[in-house]
Amino acid sequence: MNKSPVNKRLAVYPGTFDPITNGHADLVTRAAPLFDRIIVAVAESAGKGPGFSLNERIALARLALADLRNVEVRGFDGLLAHFVDEVGAGVIIRGLRAVSDFEYEFQLASMNRHLIPQAETLFLTPAEQYSFISSTLVREIGRLNGDISGFVHPAVQQAMRQRWQRERSSGAD
Repeated sequence: MNKSPVNKRLAVYPGTFDPITNGHADLVTRAAPLFDRIIVAVAESAGKGPGFSLNERIALARLALADLRNVEVRGFDGLLAHFVDEVGAGVIIRGLRAVSDFEYEFQLASMNRHLIPQAETLFLTPAEQYSFISSTLVREIGRLNGDISGFVHPAVQQAMRQRWQRERSSGAD
């Protein structure tokens, strides 16, 4: 690998972001001053069956992070290691919400170190008010007509509401 020169001031924050939450945005906001540039890498992850298409998730992430000048949102399909190598990033940002996340994230960081030894993994924890938020919970609460306004950007909330309205109306036919 190692197609691009490594830039230790360039970080990649990968995820499916289905949808991007205030917890994700909090991590990016707090990481932004630490790096010259952050690429929020939205994974295709077709195997996970995301509720929004890759292009929709990219657009929503761009809206949610629009006020951060050194943040770029890009989609990718394939191995994260290839994407990180392609862009020349020296850091991978990962979020840890709870101790239960640690084992999986530790394994992932170890595998990434093996695949792309030039990139370090940096773990960040969200602010306390976001530590319980997950995209899965937000989707479930929203599907059941719960209030998700405190968990996602208003544009994300609107997109989710429109999606569920379409699903409900198409299911009623």
